[in-house]
Amino acid sequence: MLQSNLAFSSFAAKDLAKTQKFYEEVLGLEVTKNNMGILEVKTSGNQPIIIYPKPDHQPAVFTVLNFTVDNIEKTVDELIARGIRFEQYTGHIQTDSKGICRNEEGPQIAWFKDPAGNILSVLQE
Repeated sequence: MLQSNLAFSSFAAKDLAKTQKFYEEVLGLEVTKNNMGILEVKTSGNQPIIIYPKPDHQPAVFTVLNFTVDNIEKTVDELIARGIRFEQYTGHIQTDSKGICRNEEGPQIAWFKDPAGNILSVLQE
């Protein structure tokens, strides 16, 4: 039914100015504020990701946005150099000292948070 329709992701943040600066300056993405005051994050080959203001925003406890990368080691190192602190997990999901999960059952993946506490990831399939 919806296979032929375009889809996009959206999530909230408390402080859009701080969020825009993070996505532009730290992650190196193109971000614009549309005429409704909502951020549109552009990534290659996708619909814009929408980030909308929500003063009482509470971040989800799950990943809201994943970025596929060709080389997770290089990407994680570059993001660490830009000030990103990767999450460390020790339960069912375990990460190494860099924050990369190298589970045999899935892709290599590393999680980090944006200024609003939203969980993002980089993953290499």
